[in-house]
Formats: sequence, C-alpha cells, structure tokens
Amino acid sequence: MRKLRSRSLSVSEARLVLRGYERDGRRLDPHQMDDVVAEFERRGYLDDALLAEQLVTGGVARKGQGRVALTRALAQRGIPREIIDGALEELPDDDAERALEFARTKAKSLARLDPDTALRRLVGQLARRGYNGGVAMNAAKTALAEASGRSSSGVRFVDSD
Repeated sequence: MRKLRSRSLSVSEARLVLRGYERDGRRLDPHQMDDVVAEFERRGYLDDALLAEQLVTGGVARKGQGRVALTRALAQRGIPREIIDGALEELPDDDAERALEFARTKAKSLARLDPDTALRRLVGQLARRGYNGGVAMNAAKTALAEASGRSSSGVRFVDSD
C-alpha cells in the first residue's frame, strides 16, 4: 500500500514489490501474492488499462512523445501488449502534427547552428521522443525552414552568377 501512495503501479510492478515484501522474516508465497493482487484489482488500486491510458495522455500532453516512445514506456512498466495496443488505439493518428509542434518549439534555439547540424540535432531530439525517421525528418525540415523564413518545399534556387 505504501508504494501505491507514491505512484500508480502496474500489476507487474506490484508483483515485483510483493516479491520483496517480508513480514516476520517470511516472504509471501505465489498464492498469497495472487490474492493480494486480485484484491487490489477488485478495489481498483491496480488497473493496467487505466494506468496505460494515463501514461499515454501524459506522455503526449507533457512530453510530446510519439507512439514508439509511448510503447516503450508502457512495456517497461510491465503492461501487457494487448493493453498497450488498446491505449494507443485511442490516440489520434497525428504523430506528424505532434512532431512538427515539438520541432517548432526547438527550431528557433537551433538557428545559430549551420543547417546540417541543426537538422541532425532536431531529428535526434524527435527520434528520442519516439517519432520514426520519416516523421522526424519531415518535421525537422519544416520547422527549421519556418524558423529561418525559408519555404519548406525543399526546392532551392541558387544564384548562378
């Protein structure tokens, strides 16, 4: 119960906590752990689906994470794949928009760098947030072009004097 007061746990995390629990020098046997987990689920203290939904919402709203990063974060918390898929199913398919929004916030701070370095760094930041290569590259190019006042069409006209 003390662990649940500090943060929500997945069923898998709760089992890990219970494995380390000792009372009067004795550990819980697997049947006792199952009973505790079942009771906590019945009371609503443990709910992987609700936890996954909260983590997805928070990851998108506060951290600007993409599907890859969200999937990784949920899997690390021990949430089953079918629950992860269900939570991500509720997420609108707007990775490109979220990536561009994040890239726009970072592009101005990269304006002092040469274009290739700025692009490389911004794509790296987007990739670490879980956006795939194509989405990250498009968002980075568009945001950097907007920040520098250029068109993002990719067409460059060079003076041939």
